[in-house]
Amino acid sequence: MLEKLLSLDTQLFIYLNGLGSDTYDGFWLIVTKQVNWIPFFLLLLYFIYKKIGIKQTGYLLLFVAFLVLTTDQITNVFKYTVQRVRPCNNPEINSIIRVVQVRNSFSFFSGHAANTMAVATFLYLIFKRQFKYLGLLFLWPLIFAYSRIYLGLHYPLDILCGYFFGFMMGFFVYKGYQWAKKTGKI
Repeated sequence: MLEKLLSLDTQLFIYLNGLGSDTYDGFWLIVTKQVNWIPFFLLLLYFIYKKIGIKQTGYLLLFVAFLVLTTDQITNVFKYTVQRVRPCNNPEINSIIRVVQVRNSFSFFSGHAANTMAVATFLYLIFKRQFKYLGLLFLWPLIFAYSRIYLGLHYPLDILCGYFFGFMMGFFVYKGYQWAKKTGKI
């Protein structure tokens, strides 16, 4: 069963990765770097600040920092426990796929997918009533994580599991944030 699932995952990866072309490699290399998302983060931070003020924004940023730190560290535990080889380093397929970027760390599950989904979920749950089109925030994890498949760094299952884990983390930290607000801690 697991072998069949991993085989389907590899086949889907080969298909999705094969959709790329040299023309778009530069674009996806830009998309995958966190630093290039800073203008987006600053815009988001500005809207949050305008909605809840400086003090509550500070508390919110502490929760986001905790969320990202925790999600990232648990992701690393999974990566070093499972030790799934990245597609770009897989000798069975790396000669037939587009390898745009190489990383030597492990693949399962995607930290990019987990972290972005965690933050998107957390912010969405907090602000869904205040911002009409906040659901568009979930485009960020979709685009960001697809870049990892495009570049040859993650299988689709790595991304989906990262999304699932990130969603759970975002939800749990949101519940902690709600509790802290309700009890007057923040």
